[in-house]
Amino acid sequence: MSAREPVTADDLEGAVSAVVSALQPAVDRDWSVLAGALEWGCRRTAEHLGDVLLSYAGQIAVQPQSRYVRFWASAEADASPAEILEFAEAAGRILAAVIRCARPDARAFHPTGMADPEGFAAMGCVETLVHGYDIAGGLGITLDPPRDLCRRVLQRLFPATPIDADPWEILLWATDRADLPGRARPGNTWRWHGAPLDM
Repeated sequence: MSAREPVTADDLEGAVSAVVSALQPAVDRDWSVLAGALEWGCRRTAEHLGDVLLSYAGQIAVQPQSRYVRFWASAEADASPAEILEFAEAAGRILAAVIRCARPDARAFHPTGMADPEGFAAMGCVETLVHGYDIAGGLGITLDPPRDLCRRVLQRLFPATPIDADPWEILLWATDRADLPGRARPGNTWRWHGAPLDM
């Protein structure tokens, strides 16, 4: 069996680019509509994505051991959909830059385990891809991310999940966004493995 390939800052940049490319043509649509099956609108979901990615950057930067860094990031109230998407993109690229500068042995709090830089890169990829999927669904467009990226993210965050179908479909299933034949939906109790896999 070949060694697992790590999830990197480049992968996060790839996830961000895939989502921005998919959503950019729809910035003139109504982003107040619900984002897929979420109870949030597309605008709120994109804003949440920006906040989460900046939060992860803060975690890596100062490495708190028992809590999140105490801040909340939001777009300005009058920001357009294009500017909200820009906010989410900027947050993803900031997180990627912080990951590149972090020591490999850095560890910081996350509810799913004390995460390393690779863990935050993988979590950032999932946040970006699944919330991009939510927004795309609300806007009636398709998100088609790189399957190799999805596979490596699954191997890092969902190591017990067999990758025996399209990795993108499995990632959507693992985050309770899609059905897979022969598998029960995980429901809203799904969790990933944030800590390094040897922990």
